[in-house]
Amino acid sequence: MGVDLGDLAVKHTISLDYLSGKVIAVDAFNVLYQFLASIRQEDGTPLMDFRGNVTAHLSGLFYRSAKLIENGIKPVYVFDGVPTKLKRRTREKRSRAKETAKKKWEAALSKGELKEAKKYAQATSRLTPEMADESKELLDCIGIPWVQAEGEGEAQAALMAKEGLAYAAASQDFDALLFGAPVLVRNISITGRRKVPRQDRYVMIEPEEIRLKETLRGLGLSREQLVIVGILTGTDFNEGVRRVGPKTALKIVKEYKKIDAIEKYVKEKYDYGFEVPPEEIIDLFMKPKEGKVPEKLRWGNVDEEKIEELLVKKHDFSEERVRKVSGNMIKSFKETGKQKNLEGWF
Repeated sequence: MGVDLGDLAVKHTISLDYLSGKVIAVDAFNVLYQFLASIRQEDGTPLMDFRGNVTAHLSGLFYRSAKLIENGIKPVYVFDGVPTKLKRRTREKRSRAKETAKKKWEAALSKGELKEAKKYAQATSRLTPEMADESKELLDCIGIPWVQAEGEGEAQAALMAKEGLAYAAASQDFDALLFGAPVLVRNISITGRRKVPRQDRYVMIEPEEIRLKETLRGLGLSREQLVIVGILTGTDFNEGVRRVGPKTALKIVKEYKKIDAIEKYVKEKYDYGFEVPPEEIIDLFMKPKEGKVPEKLRWGNVDEEKIEELLVKKHDFSEERVRKVSGNMIKSFKETGKQKNLEGWF
């Protein structure tokens, strides 16, 4: 779920073409969960092959990556490593919430309430180690690099952006900003016409760019203070203060500034004591683990035979459609290579 800064971040609408030629470090788990939640049948059943294996993660990753490549973008997917003790506790809570959602999904299905069923089904999504490994295998097949983070994927993506290995980190959450990414891009995996949850209407989703310095300057905060705003509203490592949203959190931080004074205030005002020492969470964001990144990231080695083996033969994807998309990716890589210095691209 991550940190939600709401309207506090200064957002700029961009196009996928704007990102052409740029390396984007994508939070892999974030986008894979999006695919698992959204690529479902009308009753909420996830996309599966004929043997009952979930394939939504592969479908989303394959077709969406092809779209990014078509627009000249150079994605590198960053996978989560070993979670911290605090993150494991959050995952346990989410696991219990998924079990509750599963029961509600089944109950809605038994009543024939398909809209309700699909809503609850989306909250049951699970990304297994096997799914993560298959995703890496697919990326190898389609010639897109991936990086294994030591800890948080978003932290690694932010570090790559800070060090100039990527133009930006990409995620739907705002955590990458708290980890220090100079630029965050959102919506690149869900761009297009999308249904509004729980409503019978659609909206156009467009990519957004958020610059850390611009947002901090506009809010009058340091990055550490932005982290504290996140802690007040809730992060992957703590629940946050009840009834405190982003705007209220901003007011509290601007008035009390230091974490000691803020702790005292929320205790008196909201009768709330942090379940985790906030200093510990601040350190997680300000001093994240650093994983190793390959010296050279390589794009463009599309292996059509292996793609068909994985998607068509193993998971029953449409052979015609897979071949068409694979061919388009090869063409896109070649065209981009002609437009730019080949050494710089590869």
